[in-house]
Amino acid sequence: MQIKWFGQSAFLLTSEAGTRILIDPYDRLIRYRMPKPIEADIVAVTHNHEDHNKIHVASGNYMLVNEPKEYNHEGVSVKGIKTYHDKVNGKKRGDNIVFRFDMDGLKICHCGDLGHLLTEEQVKAIGKVDILMVPVGGGTTINALEAIQVMHQLEANVTIPMHYSTKALGDIGSSLFDKEDKFIQAAGQRTTEVALLDANSKTLQQYSGVVTMKYL
Repeated sequence: MQIKWFGQSAFLLTSEAGTRILIDPYDRLIRYRMPKPIEADIVAVTHNHEDHNKIHVASGNYMLVNEPKEYNHEGVSVKGIKTYHDKVNGKKRGDNIVFRFDMDGLKICHCGDLGHLLTEEQVKAIGKVDILMVPVGGGTTINALEAIQVMHQLEANVTIPMHYSTKALGDIGSSLFDKEDKFIQAAGQRTTEVALLDANSKTLQQYSGVVTMKYL
């Protein structure tokens, strides 16, 4: 399978069979630009905020996945687990959905804008994951140290940081989020930088640790 990052929390997963999953699409976000239209078979939205829910950038007869329940489509199993965008059960920023995608023999977990550590019940519902996409920038989500705790809660083999300050977000981004450096340094794991992550159950081990992705 292939994983491409479009900045913020937006990813495109493509299975070996060609099934395309677009997660948390935006349109424009400061200097981030989503390429559009993006052909997709599944579009997943973790919460209804403007930098995560612009489904109009997707094209094709796709299935919309935006509820905390189970879905099956085009050979991919999806499980949504209800979480929150803050530490007060959604009272400040609302609900959030953590999605687990089962495809090509791998379990991929996208945390959306998770705002708290996972409960034992949530950890059990998600299960151990192979690839974890987790926010690390703090501000409106968990911060670097909390992201590391989530990484250990889910026993992730590969962790991809997201939702952090980058050059493309400029001064506004740096005022809202931390850079990924804090997470990388505190994680203390091997770090690999890629433009496109191409992995399967046989080759995943070579990326074990933290994988940072270039904004394409």
